[in-house]
Amino acid sequence: MIIGAILVNNFVLRRILGICPFLGVSKSTKTALGMGGAVIFVMTLSGLVTGIISNYLLKPFQIEYLRTIIFILVIAGLVQIGEIVLQRLSQSLYKALGIYLPLITTNCAVLGAAIICSDEGYGVLRSTVFSCASAVGFSLALILFSSLRERLALSRVPQAFEGTPIALVTAGILAMAFMGFAGVN
Repeated sequence: MIIGAILVNNFVLRRILGICPFLGVSKSTKTALGMGGAVIFVMTLSGLVTGIISNYLLKPFQIEYLRTIIFILVIAGLVQIGEIVLQRLSQSLYKALGIYLPLITTNCAVLGAAIICSDEGYGVLRSTVFSCASAVGFSLALILFSSLRERLALSRVPQAFEGTPIALVTAGILAMAFMGFAGVN
């Protein structure tokens, strides 16, 4: 499950979840590392908390139809905590991440992990491990992509491909490389 979440079913490169921060924060490896750490923190804790809520509140009382709203509230609260911690520990990283840090709340990768765990009927421990591994996979993709973008910034790129076009082409090639982990279907 861990290797699958990190490499085979990578949230960004295979499931196509979390593209906004992936493209927005990937211009610098330093900010990618910071965002990766923040996503690991939020996604792991949200996996734990939403696993508890799903297994001990929503399912027993048959109110699973409320899960999306409740999961978003949990994620928003955890992002606020993460934002406060990051602001206290690293003011420069907090400023570098800018608007992308609060956007973790609406990062569909974080919500996607919680919903996948609920749909699959994962227990609390398995939800936490899956969410953490998925966050590590997200961070790996983000850091790899940011290092490629830094390298591309130093390279001669045809004028038609400068900026966003070369970033999208590079992301597509990186996604195809990760698809190789899935093997032949």
